[in-house]
Amino acid sequence: MNDLLDISSDTYFMGQALRQARRAELQNEVPIGAVIVREQEIIARSWNQVETLRDATAHAEMLAITQAESAVGDWRLDECDLYVTKEPCPMCAGAIVNARLRRVIFGCHDPKTGAAGGMINILQMPPLNHQCEITPGVRELECREMLQRFFRARRQA
Repeated sequence: MNDLLDISSDTYFMGQALRQARRAELQNEVPIGAVIVREQEIIARSWNQVETLRDATAHAEMLAITQAESAVGDWRLDECDLYVTKEPCPMCAGAIVNARLRRVIFGCHDPKTGAAGGMINILQMPPLNHQCEITPGVRELECREMLQRFFRARRQA
């Protein structure tokens, strides 16, 4: 395989999540995107659709989990990895643990409401029935700048 483009790399799959975040931004949604990967293949793609669907639970992660469960034919996603442009919130972290995702790779931290080590770490709480491996900071600058640009434009409007 070409060393310049290793499609199995975290960098590549985070790029795919960033593409989903751009879709959210085009719909005036908070630009967060997610993809779920199983055996080096993307089985689910989504972006924030809270405003579009008028649904507080329509976060990129939640929508991607539902898609992946359908693709796998099971609610257990223990052979799957989630790539998301921002650290998951507590709601999404709870769903991630319940779906038993193997690994969560995220772009930028969320110190105020992040649940993968930012404010709290739900993904690795020992009393829960499952813990996820966490890889933070993949393409962090791009992920953070997209969110900052979006909220700056909102404040100026």
